Amino acid sequence: MNPTLLSGLNPEQRAAVELPARSALILAGAGSGKTRVLTTRIAYLISTGQVSPHGILAVTFTNKAAKEMVTRLSAMLPINTRGMWIGTFHGLCNRMLRAHHREANLPQTFQILDSGDQLSAIKRLMKAMNVDDEKYPPREMQNFISGRKEEGLRAHEVEAYDPYTRRKVEVFAEYDAQCQREGVVDFSELLLRCYELLSRNQSLREHYQERFKHILVDEFQDTNPLQYRWLKLLAGQNNALFAVGDDDQSIYAFRGANVGNMQELLRDFHVENVIKLEQNYRSHGNILEAANALIQNNRNRLGKNLWTDADKGEQIRVYEAGTDVDEAAFIVDEIKQLNREGVRLSEVALLYRSNAQSRVLEHALVSGGLSYRVYGGLRFFERQEIKHALAYLRLMENTDDDNALLRIINFPTRGIGARSIEQLQESARINNTTLWDAAARAGGKVTAFVGLIESLRSGTQSLPLPEIMEHVLQHSGLVTHYETEKASVSKRREAEERLENLNELISSATLFVHENEDDSLTAFLTHATLESGEHQAGDSEDALHLMTVHSAKGLEFHTVFITGLEESLFPHQNSIDNGDLDEERRLMYVAITRARRRLYLTFAQSRMLHGQTHYSTASSFLRELPEELLHWLTPRVSARKTFHTGSYETSSYARAFAASPAMEKAPPAPDSVWRIGQRVFHQKFGEGVVTDTEGGGSEGRVQVNFKRAGSKWLALEYAKLTAV
Repeated sequence: MNPTLLSGLNPEQRAAVELPARSALILAGAGSGKTRVLTTRIAYLISTGQVSPHGILAVTFTNKAAKEMVTRLSAMLPINTRGMWIGTFHGLCNRMLRAHHREANLPQTFQILDSGDQLSAIKRLMKAMNVDDEKYPPREMQNFISGRKEEGLRAHEVEAYDPYTRRKVEVFAEYDAQCQREGVVDFSELLLRCYELLSRNQSLREHYQERFKHILVDEFQDTNPLQYRWLKLLAGQNNALFAVGDDDQSIYAFRGANVGNMQELLRDFHVENVIKLEQNYRSHGNILEAANALIQNNRNRLGKNLWTDADKGEQIRVYEAGTDVDEAAFIVDEIKQLNREGVRLSEVALLYRSNAQSRVLEHALVSGGLSYRVYGGLRFFERQEIKHALAYLRLMENTDDDNALLRIINFPTRGIGARSIEQLQESARINNTTLWDAAARAGGKVTAFVGLIESLRSGTQSLPLPEIMEHVLQHSGLVTHYETEKASVSKRREAEERLENLNELISSATLFVHENEDDSLTAFLTHATLESGEHQAGDSEDALHLMTVHSAKGLEFHTVFITGLEESLFPHQNSIDNGDLDEERRLMYVAITRARRRLYLTFAQSRMLHGQTHYSTASSFLRELPEELLHWLTPRVSARKTFHTGSYETSSYARAFAASPAMEKAPPAPDSVWRIGQRVFHQKFGEGVVTDTEGGGSEGRVQVNFKRAGSKWLALEYAKLTAV
């Protein structure tokens, strides 16, 4: 064995690498060097003669991670890694199916459908089956089929309790038959077909069990039930499954990940070796202490405590803003100061819980002249649903805009097919007119579309800009379309984000009205175009990173801003309603541990949502962080001033909120006496904040902004409020 192979490993890392040939779970905390341990384990097994390079199966979740593992392994050992089985679940299953295509009942040259190809195949099938694509949207059908496959189910195994679901199951069955005829598979099929192949073919299963004596899995906490079942088949009763993961970083339940697989591994494989990698090589001590204190509030953890040899570092900076606009302005000022101190923009990340939050941040960055990139997503005005909404507005404003018409003539789906659009384009070409003029002469569903646009124009003529936006979103069918997509379990999260972005478009229009003398629709559309195209950071340009916390996993930065730390935003309202904050807390844990040196936590007293000001309370996660780790950049109680940003000004709530501590529960008050800024609870409307009072005693009234029910005036005599 190469004597330098184990040099530099800490005791826990070395213990993991040198484990005997039995199944093990390595609990690898954030920044603890898990990739190094996994790669060194492979090199150790090969160099000590316990296994040949071809007897290793290593599974990762991304092609990038697989390539990095192979590169590191090549640097450790003088071996040819080309034939090694190191890759993603889908990649390895594809390889196995290619090798055994006959046994899998597939042609040798079977093709793989990407998401777009799969959707096209489903649309073609639904048309042949005469399935109503408005009642059964093709994308929803796609999600239904993929979701069932990822659960390990074929069409005949899906229980259908009603005619609607039975029809979907029929399409599922015909889709599988169509794919079989055409010799194609989709991504979900790769894993399911491979699992079925190993399940029913004992000799083949035993062949691979004999070959792969050592199976290593990265990011084990992200495996779904079918992936775990596939691993169990390959491991059998005698092989060693070396799983590396962190239950505290399991944040992909919406993709089907099951953190419970870690507990099942311990039970199914009788794991005696659980090694905890707790030494962190990324962050300063205060950051790690905050992460540890937060995550200890979760239930059913396997348990570990991050620590570092580095010093305590700076306290975590906390900033309470008056509004979301003020929050963004503060962040821009801090980043400029950091940059002056020598911190590169590329070493700074702005994290948020919801994609819709990026709009205010992007606006502030553009105004402040700071270049940025949106990591793992699109800039606000480039997002699909926003471009759809803007296309409706553009066509209302200028019916000669052919690009806008083509974008929305059949979105949401209204039965105008590709052939009808081709005929429109041909008519416009022959008559030398715009598509709108050609559409006005057409009949059927195209005429109905023309009528819709005319109706939107007439219905918004006298409305202010934010109300134009709201009217168009509701009556164009966009909101209804994404609300329908929410019914699909696999599509719910994406649909919710698109709806949040559409609501944020209304807020964007409201802010535009406040900041500009010209608040016309034309001016706003010009603003949207310019803002989407400005400050596009080039590949070699120093630029900030904007991203959701989900996108930040696996990354690290010198400085991190975690923004929008308000109850119902982070943690998200859905988790609050479900009474389960564990995954939200894990998400916050991931966010905190992205920072190496400096961490900011910011929140706002009020935030523009749906074009209206909503008043917020600070995230409950802030209360779970030890006070000695925090440095408040604003007074411990809310700032005693009126907040201004442009022509914005918060209500009396922001000025009067200073009467009660921002993070402490308000003391109980008599039923007839309530303070502005006090948190209260109502049996029907839930939790809220007092924003105004009028009179006293039995004749008085109190105004409360409820999280879910909005703002309401309540008579004190009947209010039945309790202090929170």
